[in-house]
Amino acid sequence: MKVRVLGCSGAIAKDCRTTSFLIDDNILIDAGTGVGDLTLEEMRRIDHVFLTHSHLDHIAALPLMLDAVSSLRTSSVVIHALPQTIEALQTHIFNNVIWPDFSAIPTHHQPFLRYVPLALGEQVSAGGRLLEVLPAVHTVPAVGYAAQGNTGWWVFSGDTGRNAAFWTWVNAHPVRQLVVETAFSNRERDLAAKSLHLAPESLAQELSQLRPERSFPIYVTHTKPSETDLIMQEIKRFDHSNTQPSAAAHDIRWLSAGQVFEL
Repeated sequence: MKVRVLGCSGAIAKDCRTTSFLIDDNILIDAGTGVGDLTLEEMRRIDHVFLTHSHLDHIAALPLMLDAVSSLRTSSVVIHALPQTIEALQTHIFNNVIWPDFSAIPTHHQPFLRYVPLALGEQVSAGGRLLEVLPAVHTVPAVGYAAQGNTGWWVFSGDTGRNAAFWTWVNAHPVRQLVVETAFSNRERDLAAKSLHLAPESLAQELSQLRPERSFPIYVTHTKPSETDLIMQEIKRFDHSNTQPSAAAHDIRWLSAGQVFEL
């Protein structure tokens, strides 16, 4: 399984793209602005889009991508998401005001997009891969995802605050790589807590729930462009702190757009 990082920033700026991952060549996990760096042919090959939640930075490129490739395809793009996320898309995006209702054109029988609702804990076979819907704790209904590769699971937390159920899942499965959000620095820990995101301080508390024998690369995503350096400095401090012995064993790295992983 190949995972290509299209975008992993918490906001836009030069060379910063918001969240999107391309699995193999036909599955998107979220559809942030990073999708815009794909070629037309690369976008045409995408058959499945799995959305974590309805916030703009995770769906911004979806309407434009569909507009770019729908006339080139003979089948619908399938949007997999929580029912609440689907409802938000229908009400606020594909509503014939902000954007055409692509689930009804060119016809109701053969639309450009098709919605498939997901449930927490559900496993879905799509595009030749098995994906599982993981818990997330956010200000709107949200999930994370795990995709099963040949050597283990690629796991993405999605946007989330403190989330014990997520770490229970991670401890019980052969994880090969973990991508976890840390949107704010410690100086904005109160804002992180209010908006249900992580900061380095709360990330350390979350990672303390991992069983000591678990060992895999942990990639930090969703950092704000203005705070990325500070966030990584704060993570490095707790990662090497004698007061955090469990965290010191973790292999924590910064995720960047353009990286490609094979699992």
